[in-house]
Formats: sequence, structure tokens, C-alpha cells
Amino acid sequence: MKGPILSVSTIHADPPSSPRYPPPVLTPTSGAQRRIGIAVDLSDESAFAVQWAVQNYLRPGDAVILLHIRPTSILFGADWGYAMDPESQSEESQKKLEDDFDKFTNTNTTKLSQALVEANVPFKIHIVKDHDLKERLCLEVERLGLCAMIMGSRGFGAVKRTGKSRLGSVSDYCVRHCVCPVVIVRYSDEHDGGDAYDKTPFQDAKES
Repeated sequence: MKGPILSVSTIHADPPSSPRYPPPVLTPTSGAQRRIGIAVDLSDESAFAVQWAVQNYLRPGDAVILLHIRPTSILFGADWGYAMDPESQSEESQKKLEDDFDKFTNTNTTKLSQALVEANVPFKIHIVKDHDLKERLCLEVERLGLCAMIMGSRGFGAVKRTGKSRLGSVSDYCVRHCVCPVVIVRYSDEHDGGDAYDKTPFQDAKES
């Protein structure tokens, strides 16, 4: 099976039939009966969503698009040291941080695909840079012609309330605005203790 492919969109001024450009190269997802998107944000919740899709949702003939929206400005967290003022950094140091973050993103997105590799599910990785995660996810879902999108709940900002939880801003926005059905896979806060995954996801019943 071929390895993951990072999708790059290129716009030409010439029409698609122009002899200046060869026909599109076939990818592992070409000819799939269904193209299923899985939105990933490099969290444990996203990894679980991929595993859940393999075990419970995907069927023969499906192909998967791992869709990751990479922020245009880096937010530093525990794994990336202290937050810094961009104006206090040199252009060279900022470029190095951007390159390091790109490598980090590519490496971890590839790790998320391991469950697909083991299950022999054809897939490709689609990474886009944008400052608006919610809107760009919905735009890419439509542009890629996906039949459905799967995403983890807590990894995309779900807020837990007493006795129940509600969808966070990103997943809620996608449920309301995506042109295809959206499946939200719940990830329990008690994942460190035993079999704590909630294997019954909330599935959007919205018709496209």
C-alpha cells in the first residue's frame, strides 16, 4: 500500500483540458465508492476518532481523507516552551519555528494514519493553513466532495457540563454548516482508567 500523500492544491490559469498540463495523477483515494473525511488536530481524541472509524464506520470501497487545518500563527503550549512576542524574534528564528512546527505537524499526522495502514484502508493526508479552523473545515469538506466527516468531540473544544456535555464551537459549527453528514465521536475524560472510551458517538442526522 502506498504511504500517505500531502495534498497540495495548485490553480492554473489554463483550463483543465489544456495540453500544457498532463492529466491528474491517480492517488490512493481515486475511484473510491465513498470519500470519508476525518478531521484531526493531533490530539488523543483525534487518534481515537481514526480508530473508531476503522472499527465501526468504514466499509470496503471507502477511502479516507485525514483533514488537518494548520493555524497560520503558532500558539506555544507545554510542548513548545513559553509564548513569545513575535516582534521580539528575528525573521530567521520565526522561520525556524515555522519549519519545526511543520515537521511536528507532518510527523504526528502521519502517526494518526497508522490505524488506516494496518487496516489497509486507502487514504491521503490533506493539510491546509488557515486562521479560521471552523470555516475552512467546512470549505474543504465541500471542495473535496466528501460523503461524511468524522471528528473527535473533546479534541475540538467540547465543553463538559454537570451530567452531560455539549459540542464545542468547532464541532458544533461543522454540524450546522457542513454540506455532508458529520459524525462526532465522544472521547471520555476518564480515558486514563480502563476501558473509558464512550463508543456510542453522537451522529448528526442532517441531510446534505
